[in-house]
Amino acid sequence: MRPSEFILACGDGNSRLAALHWSSWDANDAVATGYNAVNDCKPFCAAGKFHSYPVIVVLEHPHTWKQNPRVLQFTQMNLVFPGDRPEGYDRVVNIPLWN
Repeated sequence: MRPSEFILACGDGNSRLAALHWSSWDANDAVATGYNAVNDCKPFCAAGKFHSYPVIVVLEHPHTWKQNPRVLQFTQMNLVFPGDRPEGYDRVVNIPLWN
């Protein structure tokens, strides 16, 4: 599955990937460009404003899915911010997935 969106923070969507366009996808890795929409939560999250940052998403480290050993799932997501990025984020952010 090649999602066009992906929630990163909580279930409330205060940080999510959007408008993902996948340029490659194979058994080893997948690469997309899109935006990371992040709520600044100022003065608090319900009253905060969303800001969008261009991002490159890289999925890697495929492992067999425990529920179906014939299916691989990526276990690492790397976010690369080529320009501006959310406050407190590094230029490259590594996020473990479903380990």
